[in-house]
Amino acid sequence: MRYIEFLKSVCRLGSVLALSSVAIAGEAKPNASGDRPPNIVIILADDLGWNCVGYHGGPIRTPHIDRLADAGVCLERFYVSPMCSPTRAGLMTGRYPIRYGMARSVVRPWAKYGLPPAERTLAEALADAGYRHRGIFGKWHLGHLAPQWHPLAQGFTQFTGMYNGAADYWTRVRLGQPDWHVDTTPSDAKGYTTELIADAAVRFIRERASEGPFFCYVPFSAPHDPFQVPAAYLAPYAHLDDAPDDGKPSRLQLLAGMITCLDDAIGRILQALDESGAGRNTLVWFMSDNGGVRKLGDVNGSLREGKLTVYEGGVRVPSVVWWPGRIEGRRKIEEPVMNLDVLPTLLRAAGKPRQSGGFPLDGVDVLDLLTGRTQSLPPRDLYFFTGQSGLEAEQIAVTSADSWKLVVIGPDIRRPEGFRTPGHKVELFHLARDPFEQTDLSANEPQRVAELGAKLIKFRQLDPPDSMPPSDRPPQGWKPPERWKNDAATADR
Repeated sequence: MRYIEFLKSVCRLGSVLALSSVAIAGEAKPNASGDRPPNIVIILADDLGWNCVGYHGGPIRTPHIDRLADAGVCLERFYVSPMCSPTRAGLMTGRYPIRYGMARSVVRPWAKYGLPPAERTLAEALADAGYRHRGIFGKWHLGHLAPQWHPLAQGFTQFTGMYNGAADYWTRVRLGQPDWHVDTTPSDAKGYTTELIADAAVRFIRERASEGPFFCYVPFSAPHDPFQVPAAYLAPYAHLDDAPDDGKPSRLQLLAGMITCLDDAIGRILQALDESGAGRNTLVWFMSDNGGVRKLGDVNGSLREGKLTVYEGGVRVPSVVWWPGRIEGRRKIEEPVMNLDVLPTLLRAAGKPRQSGGFPLDGVDVLDLLTGRTQSLPPRDLYFFTGQSGLEAEQIAVTSADSWKLVVIGPDIRRPEGFRTPGHKVELFHLARDPFEQTDLSANEPQRVAELGAKLIKFRQLDPPDSMPPSDRPPQGWKPPERWKNDAATADR
């Protein structure tokens, strides 16, 4: 049965066919509703803007993502951090990464920093819930210069992919050294990175389909730069080349091709779920790690700004959830949901709603919202922060439960003068009335600015003294380890 036929059959027959005939091996116990826990597949795109998916009306063809949206539930206000590593950290822990020093910046290639081993990851929590096979295939970007930061030390049982944030899509070379690994062993795999990631994820699904439940985390590197794609994906977007006679594709044309190639890779994963029989009880959660790079064009639609900013274009991204018979129905959810909510939600779906050990979570369980059992969540504030440009040019924002959003840009607001200095830009928006952040109301609402500003200062104070520095330059004399090997010898350098 092909994927689209499978989607139609599930929609017609509903939960009886989708769940009653699934036999799951292993020791996992039934979840809270009495059913076997689902397989879990998280698909994470990199720098995929709001307007870069077909179901949002964008110009780039994404038929497989669109079919997923058609079968599942679209989260129309899904929020993440403004950049890569913090989003991944929050996704893995269910906690604001500022709590453990990972909110400021991405993990630079030379950074002796990573996701602290004391943090309890989603993979570790699912292990306790009976998920014996927990694979990650793609881009880790949560620490790589010491063994304790390796995915296999953070709860995963299999890894194929890269440690760093960006590398050549054909050679996987970053700073002169190839960055591609199978578990801890450097690999000479040939091909295009997006397709290699799909190869590994598909192989895992086919091998583990009868041994579930399994956890398959697929963090693609696309469509992050460098802008490279197989030639076959360029022709459909020739109209996006603004200089067709210069003998090379435009960046926008390359971006579009990369996204369609990514979509094809997602289609292969969904097809593997279908053909292996695992798809009948698999929860698929698709999302982007941050907004698109605004200078590339209209990648975020009407949302303001993009990646590396705390405006909506940087932190509001496409996201879809689908679990046949449970989370489906062509629905759109306008309630704010965050990447921090993924961990508690999936633990509930897995039959382990309370995290044993670790730290209190910032994310909340949104499973009832996804299934339609409730239409709203308890009131809460959402926080966004980036300090990659240094202490003098930080961006921080809070969105209140009643839709007010305060944005502060400027020097570190923990200082005695706070955020009320000539060097600070302060803006207040009401997102329900002004979702594109066009009208600054800060002058009209000084009391509200004061109240939200006090919350921002308190949030900023969560950052520990040893948090990851924003340095964008390697230490003098630093060289990457050969083939980006992750071992004790590298850690001691």
